[in-house]
Amino acid sequence: MKNIIATTAVLFATATSAFATEYARITKIEPRYQTSYQNVPRQQCQDVEVPIYGTVQGGGASGGDVLAGMIIGGLLGKGVTGKDDGAAAGAVLGGVIAADKGNQNRRVITGYTTERQCSEVMVRQEVNQIKDYRITFEWNGVYGSAYTYNNYSVGQRIPVEVSLRAK
Repeated sequence: MKNIIATTAVLFATATSAFATEYARITKIEPRYQTSYQNVPRQQCQDVEVPIYGTVQGGGASGGDVLAGMIIGGLLGKGVTGKDDGAAAGAVLGGVIAADKGNQNRRVITGYTTERQCSEVMVRQEVNQIKDYRITFEWNGVYGSAYTYNNYSVGQRIPVEVSLRAK
């Protein structure tokens, strides 16, 4: 029984540890970066030929236009009335409509101008961002290092946990 108690006492004596919170001084800071990609808006411009419209007065109907109007009007007049008088009236009316149509003003392209047109496009861009910091610190002549998200300064004191254990 005495051997068991002695063995247990020795195990407790060797397995015990001492923990204390102390303050270490930061001696070195190294930022660590990671690469990410972002879509960034960018303006993209180009020169474009744009038509210039103008109105021109009709120069009158051509003889072919009037003749075609008379033929179509005559056929329609004969078909509607069934008589030659209807065909004659349709021919006259078709010729007048064709002549009027030839005298109308028309909108036509009279030239071109160069305009600068811009639009916003998304461009994929590589961006380096700080991931974390690797700090080196010193406590009573003992150096250590750790990774942290905090932005410390060299010389700043930080709390560290010191552990001693008998072997």
